[in-house]
Amino acid sequence: MTAGGYSGRALVVDVSATSATGAVLDLPERVLRAYLGGVGLGTWLLHRLVPARVDPLAPEAPLAFVFSPLVGTPLTTSAKFAVLAKSPLTGLLTDALASSQFAIAGKLTGHDAIVVRGRAAELSVLLVDGSGVRLEPAPELAGMSAAAAEAAVKERFGRGWRTAAIGPAGERGVRYATISHDGRHAGRGGLGAVLGAKNLKAVLVRASTKVEVADPAAVLAAAKDLRQRSFGPATAKYRELGTLANLLAFNAVSTLPTRNFTAATFAEAPRLAAEELHELRGVARNSCASCSIGCEHIYSRKGGGSQRMEYENVFALGPLCGVSDPDDVFAASARCDELGLDTISAGGTIAWAMECVERGLIDEPWLKFGDGAALLRTLDLIGSREPGLGELLALGSRAAAEVVGHGSIDFAPQVKGLELPGYEPRSLQSMALGLAVNARGADHNRSGAYEADLSGELDRLSGGPAHVAAAIGTEDRAAVMDSMILCKFLRGIFTEPFDEWATLLRPVTGWDVTADELRAAARRIVLAKRAFNAREGATAADDVLPRRMLDTPLLLGSGRTATLTAERLRTMVAGYYSGRGLDAEGRPAPADLADLLL
Repeated sequence: MTAGGYSGRALVVDVSATSATGAVLDLPERVLRAYLGGVGLGTWLLHRLVPARVDPLAPEAPLAFVFSPLVGTPLTTSAKFAVLAKSPLTGLLTDALASSQFAIAGKLTGHDAIVVRGRAAELSVLLVDGSGVRLEPAPELAGMSAAAAEAAVKERFGRGWRTAAIGPAGERGVRYATISHDGRHAGRGGLGAVLGAKNLKAVLVRASTKVEVADPAAVLAAAKDLRQRSFGPATAKYRELGTLANLLAFNAVSTLPTRNFTAATFAEAPRLAAEELHELRGVARNSCASCSIGCEHIYSRKGGGSQRMEYENVFALGPLCGVSDPDDVFAASARCDELGLDTISAGGTIAWAMECVERGLIDEPWLKFGDGAALLRTLDLIGSREPGLGELLALGSRAAAEVVGHGSIDFAPQVKGLELPGYEPRSLQSMALGLAVNARGADHNRSGAYEADLSGELDRLSGGPAHVAAAIGTEDRAAVMDSMILCKFLRGIFTEPFDEWATLLRPVTGWDVTADELRAAARRIVLAKRAFNAREGATAADDVLPRRMLDTPLLLGSGRTATLTAERLRTMVAGYYSGRGLDAEGRPAPADLADLLL
């Protein structure tokens, strides 16, 4: 009998034929218990289904939508799903999480994962429900935004279907294209390009069953308790101002990356701050599906309309590119949504190009830091893959730097090909390690070590053993939250997280799961990601930051100098390897590989 919260099966769909074919892959309970769901289970599936060294955009390279045991239960923030594939941006494993009704409907098709491979003969949509799968040609959707495509397929197939779709950038293979649904995005690593390479504009799912849990009364009691705690002070910032509240705070402590990481403060940050925009532009607050926090803040746009704004898109399209006009940043964020572009990678790649122009390495004199019109023009060039600059920047900053040369890779803001999020590594040295070693590349959600840096318990400018421990700890906690799945904004409400997560999982599954078992699962998931990347050619040389971060100190507003040397980072990386039980190349030991059940 399958544990509560699971169906015990993945649906593997091949869209190459005129009529899509679906095969069921049984998921043993020991695998479900070892990897939980979401990112963990998706990592195991990619080991199983991705051919070694495959081109990420090849028909045989699969894309997996993976659900979790908590989806469909009344536990707050549980309506999340993971999307995984080999990234066309990094060439390594990538995963993205998102919240929407798509998660619930996808799980209620009766599968723990839906995996897509092959390539349709023409632009199509894939439909999955309890009766099976079918492929429907949809050439009329070409060039539409994800939101417009979602509206069109609801009109065509009915409102009972939930949709995940790509925009024009995904169709055109931009390496950091997103997958969108209900106005939310599975954003990083180019997953939209992978779906576009399959000639799929959208995947539609429709609920046909329900989630069975082991102890419904206990799950309901746990849900009531979790909901009540979600209203506490640990989530107040997200309810009141949203993630954009970080902008002024990070600026004050010199960790707001500005002008392609040449500075860590932005003089005009107050113009983009949540505090000011909330008063002048705030129009609504919204929640993800099945969420009681309500972190989504909606602002009015010049000329009409509204836009959801978060810290990361404001940082990437604002200070990182030197743009301070809120109208320009709002318009750029909206343009990314319309095109289906990851805002972090788009902003990072454009900021790199702006510096290249300053240095005379790219001959586009109109592309200047601080120019909002130039920012919008460049986004359009990228989304259409316009020959020349658009085609170059559609590759992402690492691959573009390889084309431009002249040492431009030294200031390309990326790790393993994934552009850096809005945290200055030199002034947050636990985070610096987390960014360097993370399997996905430069990522703040899979390794949120900035929490330790900003806690006041560590000297954030002097990385050492305590910073290594902090990076490992935050990575482990993220691995469990991303696999169960729970929203990271809940993390502050848990005082003993592994114990409390086990308490949530037991009544859903019926397993006698313990905190130690979840700690072991976290380590297993992290190691399985590294094992996948090693198989694809990653080595210890990839666990590094751009040379700019290691060669150029930062003078902070406090008068201190933030210096992160290559030697210090290497020492911390070696400490991370030791703490994880990895060899000198960052690979898991043979005994650990056996535990991965691969």
